[in-house]
Amino acid sequence: MLTNFSWVIMVRGHVVVVSGIIVADSLPDVFFTTIVFMTTRQYSVDAYVFDVLMPDLVGHDRRPAAFVVYLCLLTSAQALGRDLVPASLQAIAVRTGLSKSAVQVALRHLKRRGLVEDSDAGTQLNPVRRVLRPWRRRWAAGTSA
Repeated sequence: MLTNFSWVIMVRGHVVVVSGIIVADSLPDVFFTTIVFMTTRQYSVDAYVFDVLMPDLVGHDRRPAAFVVYLCLLTSAQALGRDLVPASLQAIAVRTGLSKSAVQVALRHLKRRGLVEDSDAGTQLNPVRRVLRPWRRRWAAGTSA
């Protein structure tokens, strides 16, 4: 059952009724019904990703596509609850809005940087990528010393 859909009645660009609750004083003569997709999915991302990794990949390396691809894989990993993400070039391209070749170049760069690696669990037709978070290892090593 789809639970993320709700009905909305629009009148001349203004929302009048949302999910059966009237939000205007008077009802107009003409109604337009539209379906709106609303999601409540939220992700928490380590501060390191935005404070350090984003300026490094986008500013220093001049690879904004690599940051977008990493963020896509990271949120997929969080949604699945594991570091292994089944993601083909086409699937990543669709999710990010990048071309397949841009995704391919970005993945190469992320592999060189040690942020993503191909998993042995995947095949050429169904690749599985491991999302790495090397800063977590460094923090864990720093706290035990």
